[in-house]
Amino acid sequence: MTDIQLFQILKQRLGDKEAEALVLFVDAKLKENNEQNLKVLATREDVFAVKEDVLKLREDMAKQETRLSQTIYIVGVAQFLAIVASVFALIKYAH
Repeated sequence: MTDIQLFQILKQRLGDKEAEALVLFVDAKLKENNEQNLKVLATREDVFAVKEDVLKLREDMAKQETRLSQTIYIVGVAQFLAIVASVFALIKYAH
């Protein structure tokens, strides 16, 4: 519904001045609400920036996963060598 249509409907029931005042009031409120919504809503640039951040985060997680796997492998090998050394020490001590 356009302002003119709203004005024509209100004019029949309220009169010219009151209808015009009401239409102006409604327009002002709608503009105010739109401005408030624009402050809160994400723009395309905001969404694109978030997507870039997510991609960087995924890359970092993949690197950390590789480092973690390597660390787990090294710790496993060190534990195995410690167990083997302990067994040899026990055998040597027992003889």
